[in-house]
Amino acid sequence: MRIEQDLKLGFKDVLFRPKRSTLKSRSQVELTRDFTFKHSGRQWSGVPIIAANMDSVGSFEMAASLAKHGVMTAVHKHYTVADWAEFIKRSDASVLNNVMVSTGTSDADFQKTKDIMAMTDELIFICIDIANGYSEHLVEYVERVRAEFPDKVISAGNVVTGDMVEELILAGADIVKVGIGPGSVCTTRVKTGVGYPQLSAIIECADAAHGLGGRIIGDGGCACAGDVAKAFGGGADFVMLGGMLAGHEESNGEVIEKDGKMFMKFYGMSSQSAMDKHSGGVAKYRAAEGKTILLPYRGPVENTIQDIMGGVRSTCTYVGAAQLKELTKRTTFIRVQEQENNVFGKE
Repeated sequence: MRIEQDLKLGFKDVLFRPKRSTLKSRSQVELTRDFTFKHSGRQWSGVPIIAANMDSVGSFEMAASLAKHGVMTAVHKHYTVADWAEFIKRSDASVLNNVMVSTGTSDADFQKTKDIMAMTDELIFICIDIANGYSEHLVEYVERVRAEFPDKVISAGNVVTGDMVEELILAGADIVKVGIGPGSVCTTRVKTGVGYPQLSAIIECADAAHGLGGRIIGDGGCACAGDVAKAFGGGADFVMLGGMLAGHEESNGEVIEKDGKMFMKFYGMSSQSAMDKHSGGVAKYRAAEGKTILLPYRGPVENTIQDIMGGVRSTCTYVGAAQLKELTKRTTFIRVQEQENNVFGKE
């Protein structure tokens, strides 16, 4: 047993230090990023925010709505091949280029991914997603998928430390997904005692990935637009959002009426709800590691994504970053013990 004494930070532990800026308006800030990915050689241009591959967030409807803003969606893995065929038929390239096809690591998952990717050349992203990215099995699976799809952009995770980021990139991942336990409906840290404060995880993993020419996704822990900006400021190339995009018309969650008000069910993908729905219940050898909650129904996602993007643009104006890619170079975080004045309640 050993203890690391240096403090690890979450989004609540810091604020941006403002810096002189030549920008007159947040409308001058460019949020679009242009990436060329290490292994696939693929080029992609868009706003590097991703709707999470949860079945009450990452729907086909969410993908269609967010693509209008150049924003991505990691579509959850519970759609059938026939569902994908129908979606591909009705979607043009601007949507499909901004979609990640999510998959687990079984032989059946591999075959399903092959079937989906064979339908169109416009699908370029594959998201290999397991809760514990430290499994040797994930590394082997990334190698297998890279061999099968040499020209596709492969994301793999989740991990929180630089050593595993490096291993996954060397195995063939273009992007590594970073985050264990920070999600709003994740209970991994409570059930297992395992985790890593998300901002420190992003800072350490970005450093490791960028040294090898890879990219990272900061996945989880964002409760407001300011947190999204902090993830980018810490070095995340992409930021994945679950709870912030849940509860919307496009989220495809179950709508429930209670006392005359509309709510939408939202749950973690390792929760009892998810496993009852997709796996026939929680297996006897494991515990559920997610909450199930009801969110007030929030209508279309349009206003929410505009608000998030507006907040990040505003961050950039405060620190003098004319483009999102400059934000991390213009970032100085200050450690704080307070974030906001809640005398009249939270926003």
